[in-house]
Amino acid sequence: QVQLVESGGGLVQAGGSLRLSCAASGRTFSRDAVGWFRQAPGKEREFVAAITWSNGRTYYVDSVKGRFTISRDNAETTVWLQMNSLKPEDAAVYYCAATQAGAVPRLSAYDYWGQGTQVTVSS
Repeated sequence: QVQLVESGGGLVQAGGSLRLSCAASGRTFSRDAVGWFRQAPGKEREFVAAITWSNGRTYYVDSVKGRFTISRDNAETTVWLQMNSLKPEDAAVYYCAATQAGAVPRLSAYDYWGQGTQVTVSS
């Protein structure tokens, strides 16, 4: 079993940047895909990005392509989400999640979730 803890959220002006971190404890990410999801007030949780640990392949929702980058560390314990050119519509609680089912955008495929970190973007 793996425990996930997100950090790095905060308040930023539109056009600014934040880097979110997802740290694993209990075991490493060596067999997982790790995804980032977000949920804005009154909206459903949606897929943002994912990375497959075995080959480093990445996946993004269209709305963040070219602005967000998901990456991992060599110690297999941390995944980052670099968010640039932030827009007010990016504001949400961001969650990381892990699955051994591959880097899929489907929420139900993920077994382990962090508690979330708030991202606020002012216009």
